[in-house]
Amino acid sequence: MSLFNIFNIASSGMSAQSVRLNVTASNLANADSVGGSKGEIYRARQPVFATVMQEAQNGMPAGSVEVKAIVETQTEGREEYNPSHPMANDKGYVYHSNVDPMSEMANMISASRSYQNNVEVANTSKQLLLQTLRLGK
Repeated sequence: MSLFNIFNIASSGMSAQSVRLNVTASNLANADSVGGSKGEIYRARQPVFATVMQEAQNGMPAGSVEVKAIVETQTEGREEYNPSHPMANDKGYVYHSNVDPMSEMANMISASRSYQNNVEVANTSKQLLLQTLRLGK
């Protein structure tokens, strides 16, 4: 595997983690949303990643990360009896989003660290490539 393939792998990882951070930010922004029915509420979303294998120049396999889809979680939101709420249905119930802020914060920290790790891989590869070029002087 050449150093150039490492840049492709690291950049695809950074791109995937960027999508993950954006989805998490959207989930956190909608954590307190409510609706008058189960169908109206915001449902937490999660990205689905896949490894994409490709043939490198020297015949060795090289991989990258791809976001295949962004799916909604199927857990139910919280139901609350609050007839004075403006979004309450005719029975007086309000439905809250199924976003768990604590899990989303942990997910955000994990995605941020994964992004930083990919940046470090790219920087280390760059330094190795520069050192290799200096050997030729």
